[in-house]
Amino acid sequence: MRLSSPCSLALSLLSLAQTGVNAAVTVYGQTPLGVTRSASGTEPTQTTLAAYNDTELIPPPLPTSVVREFKVDLQRDAASVPNLSIPHKTASFFGFSIEMSVINQVLGKNSSHLQVPFLNLISNLQERAGHVLIRLGGNTQEYAVMVDQLENGRAIAKEKASLTQTTLTPAVLYTVDLFYIAANISSLVNVNWFLGIPFNDTNWRLAIAEYGQAILGDRLVGLQAGNEPDLYERHGHRPAPYTPQDYNREFGELIQAMQANGNIPRTNDILIGPSLATGDWEPQMVWDTGFIDNYRDNLCVLTVEHYPNNNCHAQFGTGSFQDPQTNFPSYLTHNAGVQLVNPYLSSTALAQQYDKPFMMFETNTASCGGFPGISDSFGAALWALDYGFQMAYSNFSNALLHIGGQNVFYNPFTAPPTNETGFHEWTVGAIYYSVLVLAEALGKSNTSQVVDLTGAIGSEFTPAYGVYENSQLSKVALFNYVDDLEGTRGPSDLQVTLSVPGSGVPGSVKVKYLDAKSVSSKYNITWAGQTFGNKFEVDGRFKGDLNVVDIPCDTANNACIIPVKAPGFALVFFNTDDDITELGQATSTFTTSAHTKFLNTATIDPEVLATSNGHSGKDRARMGSTSKGSTNGVGRRMSGGKLGLSVLGGGVVMGVIFVATMM
Repeated sequence: MRLSSPCSLALSLLSLAQTGVNAAVTVYGQTPLGVTRSASGTEPTQTTLAAYNDTELIPPPLPTSVVREFKVDLQRDAASVPNLSIPHKTASFFGFSIEMSVINQVLGKNSSHLQVPFLNLISNLQERAGHVLIRLGGNTQEYAVMVDQLENGRAIAKEKASLTQTTLTPAVLYTVDLFYIAANISSLVNVNWFLGIPFNDTNWRLAIAEYGQAILGDRLVGLQAGNEPDLYERHGHRPAPYTPQDYNREFGELIQAMQANGNIPRTNDILIGPSLATGDWEPQMVWDTGFIDNYRDNLCVLTVEHYPNNNCHAQFGTGSFQDPQTNFPSYLTHNAGVQLVNPYLSSTALAQQYDKPFMMFETNTASCGGFPGISDSFGAALWALDYGFQMAYSNFSNALLHIGGQNVFYNPFTAPPTNETGFHEWTVGAIYYSVLVLAEALGKSNTSQVVDLTGAIGSEFTPAYGVYENSQLSKVALFNYVDDLEGTRGPSDLQVTLSVPGSGVPGSVKVKYLDAKSVSSKYNITWAGQTFGNKFEVDGRFKGDLNVVDIPCDTANNACIIPVKAPGFALVFFNTDDDITELGQATSTFTTSAHTKFLNTATIDPEVLATSNGHSGKDRARMGSTSKGSTNGVGRRMSGGKLGLSVLGGGVVMGVIFVATMM
């Protein structure tokens, strides 16, 4: 089935039954929790991997400019609302960018063994938004090389031979099983994929394009051509000077190489660029080369990548020291998202002129792994949610939150170290809740338009947005960044009065709350009363009872008074008949049905190798098979749309084969 425009991002629900999957089962060496090597790689020191770090920062002092009670005047009809965004199509606005070097940690060991918690987390987004976009790539894609096979049947391995100067990114070796991992996931949950063509030089390695199209078909919606090319000169990827004109020319050379390759049937409407970091170049510098006009037929999405800050000094000793406590307040304001989006407003307008989506292809709280105490806090969840709304309002089509390994602070979700899967489950980061809530706010009607209402309120600490579906007021989003200090809650809670001129407010509205004790909280975060669990407690399904608050409105005075805790977020539903109003756990989930066996547990030989935003911190040189008495696993086949592969769950000993059961 060929979609007429895969990059319209209004993709149909597809069913992909993949046959001929044949992959071995491999456990990768992981650093045990709490153990890292010294810089010399000799004596280990007891530390905590970043993804499980418990650092909590001190909330900022109470601002003096916050009004606790205010009124927001809304319009019932979209036609009466100036500056509404473009309609957002059926896809979770936030998707994920997974560093290529850590795919096995996140998705599964290989195409026969997928991660149950990952499937459940995606299923929750799918039910709210229709489908989820995932990019496999990052810095590690640039030096990726396909090989026929890897030791012990691995799908992904890393080589230390090619390291970038700043981000210490190793080359990635991969096999064809990488594509079957993606295909088998898409047969279970509605995921569509972006892949990246290596761009480290112009001796093009096109296997990703060849096998990606052949195996994923229309599940492959785009191929990235160049990852942060504006940093190539700085990182030694190209000799100086390397200019936007050089990138423009090389983009054309890649297209010519693809068109000359008989194994690549599709070159139109599939390439992605320029994916600038907005570091050494501005987007306009690329537009001025004629880039869009030159490659309009080939371009799928116009992309940029950007982080608001970096923690590279702590990771690599480069740049200046960034103190997390000092930086924390900069994330707890509406101005943070506005400032991040403003440099791209002319580009989103240009993309509309060319009828192209404009995407933030990689972002998160800070590059080089994020900050302890910020990136994994409830404050970051509010920041990401506000940032997402601001991008949607500013006509970005989608944004992808980056996922690295266990040595980064900002992951939306993280698997436990391999040697701890017998007693630990996954960990969900605070910003996964941001992804879920924004998916629910925009829904899957294909018509959602967003307006920033904050200007009418006048406070950077209490932003608000309106969401319109089918040209009618659908939802209102209310934020409160303020944190009452010294363990008290209540004095800084908001009372927000919503009114609708003309037809007036309904008799009642339903409200879902995103809640935690403090902006610095890492745990006990809830959405509508439910949580995925704290560190090492997550199987991808909600825990607890759904709590949707029914708030009566004063129709005589045209007022719905919505309380918002300090800190907190409220999503107000004006269409109380919407099925999503009462949605908690997705109806389709995955579980495991096999018993634990104490065979074939993994042996490890950990060495730290910091790897760009992936930071897997692992030496992949020594691997162990999970198949007793053999280095080869047994592949599973997919046929007739029936499930025929094994799925790995958290909280079990690795080396056990599990059968996925849809609940």
